[in-house]
Amino acid sequence: MPAGYSGQGFSLRGEKGRLVLPPDFRKAFADAGDERILCLTRHERWNCLTGFGLSRTARFDELLQREEARAERAGRDFDYDIRLHQLWGFARLPFDASGRFVLPDHLAELGRLGDAVFFNGAGDYFTLWNPEELYRMGPGFETAQASCRQLELDAREKRK
Repeated sequence: MPAGYSGQGFSLRGEKGRLVLPPDFRKAFADAGDERILCLTRHERWNCLTGFGLSRTARFDELLQREEARAERAGRDFDYDIRLHQLWGFARLPFDASGRFVLPDHLAELGRLGDAVFFNGAGDYFTLWNPEELYRMGPGFETAQASCRQLELDAREKRK
């Protein structure tokens, strides 16, 4: 059963360039029986990264079929091969029991991530945002933006 990610978290890059997964997300990995392997790739539409556990890959065929049917109903083109590459082109990053992991530079660049990262749960995956990119998003992102502002204030105050 794939993990269910809900809630938010925030991490400032620490020593050695490490970030920390929120505790609720680490629990979701454990509840799904996933190894401590964080799968990361660029979100297909937004300037952020998508994260998930390996158990999500079992649903990729179903996801592809659903997206293809949705595009067909809407009269939009759907490139199955490109979407297949987007889904399966993820990087596998180990994380420790405290949720610490090192984000490679190429992934940080793809997600436009800097020294601060906001995590936002989205069901069977979660997103990793540069706060400035998130603040540029339009309607529908207000709750995430408000959470990010508060969590960033808290994290920067704690670091002092």
